[in-house]
Order: sequence, then C-alpha cells, then structure tokens
Amino acid sequence: MNKKDNNKKNNKNLIFILVLILLVALIAGLGFYLAKNKDKEDEKTIAYTDLIKELSYGNIEKIEMTTGSTTLKVKMKNEEEEKTSIVPNIESFMGLVQTKVAEGNEIELIQKPRSFMAQVPSFIISFLPTAIMVALFVMIFKMQGLGEKGKVYDDTERKTKIKFDDVAGLEEEKAEMVEIVDFLKRPERYTKMGARIPKGVLLYGKPGTGKTLIAKAIAGEADVPFISMSGSEFIEMFAGLGASRVRKLFEKARKLAPCIVFIDEIDAIGSRRTSNSGAETENNQTLNQLLVEMDGFSSEETIIVLAATNRPEMLDKALLRPGRFDRQITIPTPDLKGRLDILKIHSKDKKMSENVNLESIAEDTAGFTGAELENILNEAAIIATKNKHEDIENDDIEEAIKKVTVGLEKRERKYSEKDKKLTAYHEAGHAVVSRYLPTQTNVKEVSIIPRGVAGGYTMYKSDEDKYYISKTEMQEKLIALLGGRAAEKLVLDDISTGASNDIEVATRIARDMVTKYGMSDTLGPIDFQGQEPYEIQMFGENIGDKIGLEVKRLIDTAYNDAQTLLKEHRDKLDLIANALLEKEKVNEEEFESFFED
Repeated sequence: MNKKDNNKKNNKNLIFILVLILLVALIAGLGFYLAKNKDKEDEKTIAYTDLIKELSYGNIEKIEMTTGSTTLKVKMKNEEEEKTSIVPNIESFMGLVQTKVAEGNEIELIQKPRSFMAQVPSFIISFLPTAIMVALFVMIFKMQGLGEKGKVYDDTERKTKIKFDDVAGLEEEKAEMVEIVDFLKRPERYTKMGARIPKGVLLYGKPGTGKTLIAKAIAGEADVPFISMSGSEFIEMFAGLGASRVRKLFEKARKLAPCIVFIDEIDAIGSRRTSNSGAETENNQTLNQLLVEMDGFSSEETIIVLAATNRPEMLDKALLRPGRFDRQITIPTPDLKGRLDILKIHSKDKKMSENVNLESIAEDTAGFTGAELENILNEAAIIATKNKHEDIENDDIEEAIKKVTVGLEKRERKYSEKDKKLTAYHEAGHAVVSRYLPTQTNVKEVSIIPRGVAGGYTMYKSDEDKYYISKTEMQEKLIALLGGRAAEKLVLDDISTGASNDIEVATRIARDMVTKYGMSDTLGPIDFQGQEPYEIQMFGENIGDKIGLEVKRLIDTAYNDAQTLLKEHRDKLDLIANALLEKEKVNEEEFESFFED
C-alpha cells in the first residue's frame, strides 16, 4: 500500500465521519423541527365537533380543502389565523356547508388539487429513519475494519528493501535470524531433516532498540511478502470484530505464503486473560483467536509470525509456549561497537565535519538506543543549520546530546542572585562529591544555565557499558545524588525544592536495593517486590516497617557521607561554585584543574 492509497483511505474515512456527523445533526434537527411544529399545530387545530358548532353558529368565513385529503383549513370570522381540522366524512360535512350557504351564510369555499410535492414530506419522514439506520450500519461496518487489514509489502512494491547490513549493533540477534531467513528461502532442506517450522519469534526490548527494523530486515533478506499490523488495530468497540480481524489477517497470510506476519506491540492483544467482562472479554476473544490461528498452521504453510513488545511480562503464558512463539529474542541496547556502527549508518546522509569523532560520541552515549542515536544526529543537523555551519561540528553534536538528555537550554530565564548562588552550590555539591567517589564516572560538565525543567545540571561521562551494578556503586550513587542537598545545607544552612528529583531517584534506588536486589545486611537476600500483602506477611508482621527503616538507613547514611566529603573539601566546593557564578559553565578540563595540587 503506497502513500497515495493511504491518503485515499484516510480521505474515505474522513468522508464517512463527516457524513455520520451530518446525519446525526439532521436527525436532531428534524426531531426538533417536528416537535416545534407539533406544538404550533396543536395551537392551530380545531376539533371536528367544535367545527360543526362553529358552522351551526355561522362563524365560518372560509374553508380550504385539498382533493383526496380529509384535512381542512378553516378561517373563523373575527380571527386572523387559519385553523386545521380533520374531517372523518368529507361528503357529509360538505352537505352541511351547502345547507348553511342556502340559509344565507356567506362561506368562501376553495378546493385545490393534490400535488406531488405535497406528498414528499410524509414520504421522507416515514423513510428517513430506515435510511439513516442503513447508512449508519454501512459506515460502522467499514470503519470497524471488516474488510481486509494489514499492510502488505511484497515484490510489486518493495518497501522492505532493508537488509541485515542496514541493521547495526545486533550481530548476535541477526545471526539467530539467519536460520529464519534460510528456512523461508529453502524450507525443503529443513523439512527433509524432520525439522518443524518455527511458527513464531518474539522480539522484546526497550523502545527504540530496533525490533521493527530487524523484522523488516528479515523480510527483505528472505524476499517474501511482509504483512505488518499493530496490536492496537485489532481492538474494537464491538465484540467479535477484533477476532474477525485476526482471522482475516491469517487468511491473507495463507494466500501469500511463504510470508512473514509482523504484529507490533503485541501486548495490546496478548496480555494475560482475565475473567472480567466488557473490554477484557473482547481482548480475551481476540487473543483466543490468535492462539487458534497459530495452532492452525500446517507444515506446508510457510508462515512465520514475528511479534514485538516492550513488556514481555504482560503476555499470556499460552502465547509463549513452544509451538506458538518458539523463539524469544531479547533486543538489547547496543554496546560500544554497535553504537559506533549505528552512528556510521545514520551519518551517511549528513554533512559531517572531518573533525567529528564518532568513536568519542559512541563512548559518551552508553545506554542509548539506536533510535536515540539517530535522533541525536538529526538534532545535531538541525542545530548546525540554525548556527549556519557548513558541516555538522562536534559542538553541534554535544549540544544535541544535552538537548536530548537534559532539555532545551533557557538562557533567557531570569532568577535572583540568591537562587543563582543556591543552584551553583547545589551543582558544585554533586560534582565535588562524585569526584571523590571511586565508582562514579568523571564529570563532563557542570552548568547553572536552566535546561528543561532543571535549574542547572551536572553531566557525567558514560564511557563504558555496564551490565551489572555492585552494591558499593549503588551506595556511592546515593551519596552523589544527595551531594546537592548536602551542599545547600552546609553552605546556606537551608534547603530547597531543587533536590526533589535527586531525592526521588535516590529513594527508588534505596528501595530497590532492599526489596529487589537483596542488598540489605539486616533483611538479607530476599525479593520483596511483586509480593501480595498476604505473601509479605510470611516474613513477619512488621516486615513493612523493617523495609521502611532499612531504606531510611541507606538514605541517611548516604546524606551523612555526602556532608562529610563536602566538609573535608570545602575549598573545592567554593572554587567550583564561584566559577559557576562567574562563567555559568565549567567543562571537564576546567573542572579537573581545580583538583591539581
């Protein structure tokens, strides 16, 4: 499906919605009009018995009638407005009128032929509700997707020209996928050996790690149709329609086999089933249909289902068993080599200066995903254009990293000298404390220029990939986080709200140390997270209090250690804070110069 087809489809949906709104407005307006007219008609209607009395009294001045109609318009003497009346027998009534005329009463009698236009309103009113119901049903039918679903990229429209060479930083994962590609190309080699087709492959990892990209690369390498659909597209407001979409998706896959079916964000339909009613029941039906379809593949149908999710723990166990998603592959954040390869790929179409060192950028972006690295280079290109540079410089990339990680710089924000001094000592406190903690990384930059929601920031070098964090490192991380609050108290003998985020992060780390990682000397290596209240009671009635006290002890110890370090190195704290008040920024070289004795 190309962009033009997508636009046509979107235009059709927009027309359906507009027509639906128009019909609803028409119904409401018609109802209001009919109700209003009914009230007016009630005021201008005269009962037949009253009409006979008025006729006998000689109060009728004019009678207007239409051929074939039993409704008359009557004008009374001494009244300006006409009234209507329904006459059960026109012939009998006209006999009475002729009698009154013979007696000398002057009555103007007007008779009009019945026109076609007079019949139209009643016809429309009687047919309109049915027409509207039919139109609504047709629109709901189309909008709820009972037609074909799933974007198909095949040989006629090769949108999946992505190959494994275009996917950087996932070498082991790509090697795992080579078997899938080889099976799609030459399935007979495996079936002769008695191997069963891997029905499904689940890709899971952080957002932006390249799950969708590697799925498209598999389709590109195998040169087979690639059917893509998001998990949220299966969810419907009417029961049964989500399951219908699943059936139609796999019907299409069987026609296109060998092919790949890719379901992005599968946790939208694959979450654990419950016994609840309403929307949960609909999701259960959709998931059940997906399980049935994956079980229904025959050995001759070369169809592989790829799925991606950020939350594998949410998925139903029945979906993860062998025979459905046979393989589950973690897509991690790239390592140093992977980040360098990703930066090289995304820098190909950008004007990079010769002095840009991609290896240095890769070292400084440990923990970044592929999408974040691509975004950094894109932001760097925007910044370089804004600064009227011929090429993207190192400074542009450094500014892009700060913009993405910390926020937009706000030099125009004005604040008092007191707040400026507080921010300077707060950030200097973080930096000085970190400098004397062996496990903490080097300080890259300290600034009191506001960025994002922060009044200032201390940026650290992230020059290595870490897969495990020691207890000592976490304890010293707590000390570094509380260094800002400790500096405020030490120098100004006051504290501020500026440490709120530091305290939040420190509390979370301390809580995880106690409840998740078993790093408490008092409570021991026990996992308290994810336990139901009644399960936690097995560790003692007051276990909640003990956990709270242990978390508080870790925080208090870190805060006291931060104060001790700052008291010992008060001269360095004052030097850096004064430098910040004077220059607003201190880079890595300037920061290290304060510690050269």
